[in-house]
Order: sequence, then structure tokens, then C-alpha cells
Amino acid sequence: MYQRVYDFLLTIPKGKVVTYGQVAIAVFGSIGYSRAIGKILHKNPDPDLYPCYKVVNASGRLAPAFAFGGQDVQKMLLENDGIEVKDDFTVDIKKYIWCDADMEIE
Repeated sequence: MYQRVYDFLLTIPKGKVVTYGQVAIAVFGSIGYSRAIGKILHKNPDPDLYPCYKVVNASGRLAPAFAFGGQDVQKMLLENDGIEVKDDFTVDIKKYIWCDADMEIE
């Protein structure tokens, strides 16, 4: 189950983000697993390989307790990926959201 989430992270294109809900829908078929996605990402065995920094909440807010260095590190990683992060630790969800034909946006 965890590996399915980590493998999904590898499909997110450079310069794009997804929400916890999108991951839940794509991997488990239900937005009801959004909180579980957060817990799974927090246990990411290899954050250099599996880009959990690309997951934000539905409003575009970064994780306040990003497990691999906090919001400042998540912000830096997103910016290195070409994503602008505002001073309030949010991204423009409409500009940077990744959505394919099989995914819904909550």
C-alpha cells in the first residue's frame, strides 16, 4: 500500500504539485484516504527518490510539519523544481496543479 503511494509520486511532472486528495483518489479511489496519504508520506523511506515535497493541501499550502526539514525545506525543493512559493507558504494551485484524465481535483 505504501509503495503504491511512493510510486505515484514518481509520475508527478517537474514543475507540478498534487494535493493529498488527488493522491488518495489516484491510488485508493477515494478522497477519504487523504489523511492516510499524509501519514504515508511522513514515512517516506527515500525522500530523494520519492518527491513527497510535491504534495500540498487543497488550498496549495505547504505542510507545516514537512517531515524532511520543515516548510523552509519544502519551499526550497519546490522552488528548485520551478514552482513559485508565496511568502505565506502557499503555491498557486490553479497554476501548478497536475491533473490527468483519470484524476479529479477536490
